[in-house]
Amino acid sequence: MDSHSFYSQLLEIRPLQSGACRVVSLANQKGGVGKTTTAVNLGAALAQRGHRVLVVDADPQANATTGLGLERGARPSLYDVLAGSAPLRAAVRGTAIPGLDVVPSSGDLAGAEVELGSAEAREFRLARVLGRDVAGYRWVLIDCPPSLGLLTVNALVAAADLVVPVQCEYYALEGLGALLATAERIRRSLNPALRIAGFLLTMYDARTKLAGQVGAEVRSHFGSLVFRTVVPRSVRLSEAPSFGEPVLSLDPSSRGAISYRLLAAEFERRYGVDEPAAETPSRGPGGRGYGTIAPEPAGLVQAWPPKEPWGAREVRG
Repeated sequence: MDSHSFYSQLLEIRPLQSGACRVVSLANQKGGVGKTTTAVNLGAALAQRGHRVLVVDADPQANATTGLGLERGARPSLYDVLAGSAPLRAAVRGTAIPGLDVVPSSGDLAGAEVELGSAEAREFRLARVLGRDVAGYRWVLIDCPPSLGLLTVNALVAAADLVVPVQCEYYALEGLGALLATAERIRRSLNPALRIAGFLLTMYDARTKLAGQVGAEVRSHFGSLVFRTVVPRSVRLSEAPSFGEPVLSLDPSSRGAISYRLLAAEFERRYGVDEPAAETPSRGPGGRGYGTIAPEPAGLVQAWPPKEPWGAREVRG
């Protein structure tokens, strides 16, 4: 594949029109790179900034579903919607984050690829559903499974944009070629509107030389398509799913929460959306070894050590 012929058609940012909705798929066939984490927390961050967001859980593992506080196996689910037994609106559930809704997944979705294999226009099932029932949302974020099967193809056909989370490790780079080749084939034959909205560097740990090398390699190859925001490794990001909520509500001051608020602001700028009046952090997350700048705390001593660190004291002989 000639990657440059593909990217050259995708570099132009298409701003959102007033009241319009944009469908964005988060895809990477490698598992554990941050697709679900990004879908849940970017959706929460955008909702907190005043937008209506719908997360569509297209992964049979249903991690986005449970990560937003719903039980695995909730019905109707995306499986029922794709099978035609329930409308999309019947499957939409609210979450604890105002403005953030989710279409849950279920284990039945694993059989959808087999059941839809011989169906007519099987690649367009999700696109047709979303084309009818997403009015009122600013963004629809589709969490794709870690594969390039029919569910991911449906998500890419339904989407206008593709966000690719890239783990800052060597094996994450190896799989990008297959994903982009699939995206190119879909753009040429099924969805000419598909474009790359950005590559997101995740699980970044500046204490390791490899993370910096992978980040530099991705930026040198994809240039402005790479988000400036980098998501660091964070214990709180890993813990949040066990509480059934995004890290933004679990621990708003954590590195992960700050990163996704910064990503949401950058997301708005890429789409030409006016930023809400609410204040957002102006600097990246802090913390040992992450190579980022933390806001200066109030009352910071300017010189260290102070001339009289303990104040005047009586010296006894």
